[in-house]
Amino acid sequence: MSLWKKKPISLLIEEAADNEKSLKRTLTAWSLVALGVGAIIGAGLFVRTAAAAANNAGPSVTYGFILAAVGCALAGLAYAELSSSIPIAGSAYTYTYATMGEFLAWIIGWDLILEYAVGAATVGIAWSEYLNNLLVEVLHTSPIPYEWCHSPFQTSADGVSGIMNIPALFIVGVISLLLIRGIQESAFVNGIIVILKVTIVILIIIIGWGFINPANHATYIPEATKYIDDQGISHNFGGIMGILGAAGTVFFAFIGFDAVSTAAQETINPKRNMPIGILGSLVVCTILYILFAHVLTGVATVEDFRTGGKEASVAFAINKYMIGYAWLGQFVTVAILAGFSSVILVMLLGQSRVFYAMGKDGLLPKALSDLHPKYKTPFKANIVIFIIVGLFAAFVPGDIVGDMTSIGTLFAFILVCISVIVLRKTEPDMKREFKTPWVPFVPVLGVLVCLSMIYGLGWTNWLRLIVWMVLGMIIYFTYSKNHSNLKD
Repeated sequence: MSLWKKKPISLLIEEAADNEKSLKRTLTAWSLVALGVGAIIGAGLFVRTAAAAANNAGPSVTYGFILAAVGCALAGLAYAELSSSIPIAGSAYTYTYATMGEFLAWIIGWDLILEYAVGAATVGIAWSEYLNNLLVEVLHTSPIPYEWCHSPFQTSADGVSGIMNIPALFIVGVISLLLIRGIQESAFVNGIIVILKVTIVILIIIIGWGFINPANHATYIPEATKYIDDQGISHNFGGIMGILGAAGTVFFAFIGFDAVSTAAQETINPKRNMPIGILGSLVVCTILYILFAHVLTGVATVEDFRTGGKEASVAFAINKYMIGYAWLGQFVTVAILAGFSSVILVMLLGQSRVFYAMGKDGLLPKALSDLHPKYKTPFKANIVIFIIVGLFAAFVPGDIVGDMTSIGTLFAFILVCISVIVLRKTEPDMKREFKTPWVPFVPVLGVLVCLSMIYGLGWTNWLRLIVWMVLGMIIYFTYSKNHSNLKD
């Protein structure tokens, strides 16, 4: 029965061979690290840090970052082994197809659409919001009229209804065109953005260190209590549960590092460079996250994050406590815009490569695997994704997605960890340039850590995930199964 039929690894490698029908190999180890950092440093660093400190852990949000990083690192080791052994576009989808069969591969492919496409649209909407902040706070000009930067389902406090979010549609369109132009050009632009973001983050850490108030760190792990935010939602604050809650919150800050593995087929010497790209980007971002969180919670109080700061907590803390560095607060706005741009870039890159792989296998229309005759990029996949993501970004409020993106990512991590164990049993003689240590202990631990974070996301998000998966099942059994290259 083709439902569980696996795609032979020999066929995967053959399809990736350099020829006119293959994606171009242009990415170096540095390019991959930059892609990873570009995806990871974005809303998470500048927004989620303050949210986790306010609602869950106070200064001990740094421990939340460490726990989330451990879960990502365990999955990252599995990604590194699989992406160096099976250097094919498609990431977790491809690995699952080779190890656990077509049905589970479809599930993870559909799941990755939830992570990348919905994630890119959500970040596009946030980009639109911060563009207005840049226009007003930095450039001191008039903001974009409310109706042209909000969806039809949103209404302002003074009764103005949104029509269309033009800036969100614009940034998704520009980045889609960049990706069609070529992966090398996209990586170059992303590299410039990464340098800008990391420079500003390091400046905040260095300058802010001198403004840390020891009183804010006097009780590093607050006593366990309940905190009810201004929307009436109850949070576990302080203690072990607070740290676990913070880990679940700041996990969003790590979403995107797995997108590095989707570019395996466009990487020079993937057996060496993929592990460097995946694990290197994780190490760089984790160090920056911990230092940044320590400085931010030392400069400002938890009450600042709960009241005056909110989403703009970083700029708020700089303007209130770091006297004489107002210019740094303005640069933070620029960094956030740049950060969102590179996150969208990597998300759209990952989604297009998943579409490319699924189209090549017949699970989605084969046109999605067509490469541009000149640029050798899956341009039709990029166009379809632009339409889907652009419509969502232009006409749907950003807050309806909630934690669905996180669940999709964690589910992908779990299947990748399991794939390593399965592949060690079914393909023991396969050449592996990088090996996950202590198999099956490390992959099993990765599964458990990811499951614990999924558990903390709540039943409402599970319900949304189930609805999404039911829709995917309908598509699979009515179209994909009948058009699969491996059908009976």
